Amino acid sequence: MILTPLALTPDHDIPGPVLTELTALYASHRAFHALSGDFPDPDDIRPEQVAAALADELARPGAEVLLARDAGRLVGIAVTLARHPDPADPDPWIGLLMVDAGLTRQGHGSRLAALVEDHFRATGRTAVRLAVLDDNTAALAFWTALGYRVLDQRRDLGADRPCTVLRKELPSDRPRTPRRAARVAVLDPQGAVFLLRYDNVEVGVHWAMPGGGLEADENPREGALREVREETGWTDLEPGPLLCTWEHDFTHLGVGPVRQYEHVYVAHGPRREPTGPDLAAAHAADGILTWRWWSRAELAAAPEPLWPPDLALLLETFGRYEE
Repeated sequence: MILTPLALTPDHDIPGPVLTELTALYASHRAFHALSGDFPDPDDIRPEQVAAALADELARPGAEVLLARDAGRLVGIAVTLARHPDPADPDPWIGLLMVDAGLTRQGHGSRLAALVEDHFRATGRTAVRLAVLDDNTAALAFWTALGYRVLDQRRDLGADRPCTVLRKELPSDRPRTPRRAARVAVLDPQGAVFLLRYDNVEVGVHWAMPGGGLEADENPREGALREVREETGWTDLEPGPLLCTWEHDFTHLGVGPVRQYEHVYVAHGPRREPTGPDLAAAHAADGILTWRWWSRAELAAAPEPLWPPDLALLLETFGRYEE
C-alpha cells in the first residue's frame, strides 16, 4: 500500500478519473453515510457531492487528503488535520479514514491507519486524535483494537453529533525492523546510471537504483536480479561486481520503520526505458514516481537526495578502477 496526497488540477479540481474512483469508494459505505448524514441520499452519492465534501475538508488550515493505493487500485482515503481549531489541543487529527467496503477483512484499514501514524511520526508529532460517532460501534471497536484510548465525549463542531474522542501516543523510539535488501546500478554504454524516483513517508522524495527487500531464502545477488526484473521489466541483465554495501533508516509501507542493509551491484546494459504490462502496478506499490538516466555530471549536481548519498563518487571510483 502506498499513501499519496490528493493532487488537484491547476484549477484546483479533482482529476476526473480520481473523482470517479473516490465516488465509488464513498458509495461503498452506504450504512456509514446513512448514520452520519453527510450526504442527502446515501443510496445516490454523486461525484459533485464528493468533490464538494473534499473541497470543504481542504479549506481547513493544515488539512490533507491522502489516497491509499494497493497495486495501483484506490483502496482507501484518509483526511488529516495538522492541528485542531481548539488552541488547547496540541495533537493532529484523523478526520476520516475509509477503506473500500468491498475489501474489508483484508488488513487494509489497519495498514492505512499505520501509514497515517507514521506520516505524523515522521514530522515529529507525538500523538494523534480522532472522533467516532457514538452510534458507530464497529469504528469504535476498530480504533480501540489499534491502541486508541477514549479521551472525551463531546459533540462535533460541524454537525453537533455526539462523538467519542480517542487518542493514541506515537512514541518516537518505535523500534526499527532489520531488513535485508539489494539494488543494481545499471550503467549504459556512456556510463549513465538508471535511477527511480521514490517518495517515502519518512524520508520524502529521493532517487535510488532498482531494488528492494530480499525474500527469506534469497541471497543478495538473486534478490537484486529479481527486483530489477520487477521494477524495469528487463530480463537480460546480470548483476556484476559489488559496488558497495550500506545501511539506512526509512519507513517501509506496511512494515513501519526499518533499518535497511543493502548490497549494491553493478550491471551494464543498453539505454532504454522500463517496459512490461505489470510495471505501473509494481511502481505504485513501491512508491515509484518516475525514472530517468543520469550522467556522472548530473549525479554530482542532483537537486534531490540520492541513495546512497555518495553515489556519484562511488561510480566515479568504480569507473576509474574499471579503466
